[in-house]
Amino acid sequence: MRGAGVSSRGGRGVDGGHPQPPETRRVITLTHGMVLAAGLGLRMRPLTDATAKPLLTLDGRTLLDHALDRLAAAGIGQAVVNAHWCADQVAAAVAGRDSPRIALQREDALLETGGGVARALPLLGDGPFAVANGDSVWLDGPRQALGRMAAAFDPAQMDALLLVVRSAQVDGDIGRGDFLLDPLGRVRRPRERELAPYVFAGVQILTPGMFRNTPGGKFSLNILYDRAIDSGRLFALVHDGVWFHLSTPPDLDRAEAALRAGLVRALF
Repeated sequence: MRGAGVSSRGGRGVDGGHPQPPETRRVITLTHGMVLAAGLGLRMRPLTDATAKPLLTLDGRTLLDHALDRLAAAGIGQAVVNAHWCADQVAAAVAGRDSPRIALQREDALLETGGGVARALPLLGDGPFAVANGDSVWLDGPRQALGRMAAAFDPAQMDALLLVVRSAQVDGDIGRGDFLLDPLGRVRRPRERELAPYVFAGVQILTPGMFRNTPGGKFSLNILYDRAIDSGRLFALVHDGVWFHLSTPPDLDRAEAALRAGLVRALF
């Protein structure tokens, strides 16, 4: 199925991500989150010529609403949404939402992923927080993905926890994949000519401390991922539900067709 990544295996190690937390460790509570909605969506043209990519629709709702719905379902009450391209449209789209409560962050100049989150830090609380890409649409498996991530997140060991899907289950243009995981879910990048079995799903838990000594203004979260990899503090959890790869208009069409056919909902 092009445009969807499906995984239904759980447990410890690579397939389940980080092992379940011991009873002596307190599970974090996610109260704050952010949806990144400021990008130009160039690969989705011409659909994004006059609208922001997160405002494109899938199954009758905008991609942005899909992401915000998942945050709200996970108990996140406060969220930041950043906006640049077609910012007025994004502002109008979030104005009517009651949950989560939205703070709109307008960006006159693109700050990229890292710069956008760094600017929003004063609005994201004191503890770990969730960040989702504005075009990330996922369906939960047996448990909520964000709930699984919160249960697996250990601030003593982690700067960030990424949600990933298996490359083999994504029928789309994903290049060589994004990451490899060790048996505990610790992340590394592929070496030259190496294929990575996992793709980043655009959903993550980050810590404020990860942003110490970051560049001012525009920068990518990839800079912070690399720092965390070097210190052994970047981990990933394998998604056990459905994730849609939405990069180009055909991806969006195929995802819509899959949902209309009922196959995805029959599985989950």
